[in-house]
Amino acid sequence: MKSSTAVTHYSKFKRFDAKTITQWGLAAAISIASWGAGAQPAADAQTIVMASTTSTEQSGLFGYLLPAFKKASGIDIKVVAVGTGQALDMARRGDADVVFVHDRAAEEKFMAEGYGIKRFPVMYNDFVLIGPATDPAKAKGHDIVEALKKLSASNASFISRGDKSGTNAAELRYWKAAGLADNKGAGYRECGCGMGPALNIASSSGAYVLADRGTWLSFKNRDDLTVLVEGDTKLFNQYGVMVVNPAKHPQVKVAQAQKFVDWVISPAGQTTIAGYKINGQQLFFPNATQ
Repeated sequence: MKSSTAVTHYSKFKRFDAKTITQWGLAAAISIASWGAGAQPAADAQTIVMASTTSTEQSGLFGYLLPAFKKASGIDIKVVAVGTGQALDMARRGDADVVFVHDRAAEEKFMAEGYGIKRFPVMYNDFVLIGPATDPAKAKGHDIVEALKKLSASNASFISRGDKSGTNAAELRYWKAAGLADNKGAGYRECGCGMGPALNIASSSGAYVLADRGTWLSFKNRDDLTVLVEGDTKLFNQYGVMVVNPAKHPQVKVAQAQKFVDWVISPAGQTTIAGYKINGQQLFFPNATQ
């Protein structure tokens, strides 16, 4: 709309001398700039920033969920997908309006520090240990702690995200439970990357990796990787959502962020989450009411 207005003004300028053109051009530029500046706050008011995990983004969930929220509310959400630790740090700095993450201990610390208004459970899935189908470390089974002991003993190649994400935090808890926090084996490597890149590295190198099931189900470059450990109750993966506290950061768009929280834990939002499937498999299971 702005560009067509500028073109119309320019066609009128052609009939005047250079001085008039310059004067009119400056006036038009000021007018257009003022119009844009006046419109911007209204547009910004309908956009919020959400700091979230790579799993919610790379699994494709947000591509399915957020358009439904926009249709219901008219609010756009700009997602910054990073590890849970980084997402919470973004919120601590006031660079996000809402956080959607999956590390309960880190979320409770965030709340205790006063950075969130209230934490709501939203959905869950589980973590799985992925590895080559040949399973050289013989890790296959239903006990993640026993599997990690075998990986360490055989110095199997293991790709850790090493990015302070919720998945990374869970992985480190499992190593600690196995008594191997400082002895993960010679094959242990940190990539400092998201879930998708970590899976790509494991695929290309025949390594083991802990992944959230949602990203795994949406991952295409599997080569001979397969799920080796699943079904252990310790692999439960809960997601929570929190509006950033305006008492810490007054610029937070509380009303709009709360609308997202209210929607995502409502029957409409929960049904939308349950409806997201890949090849008939449900990736996330709503549990806001539990």
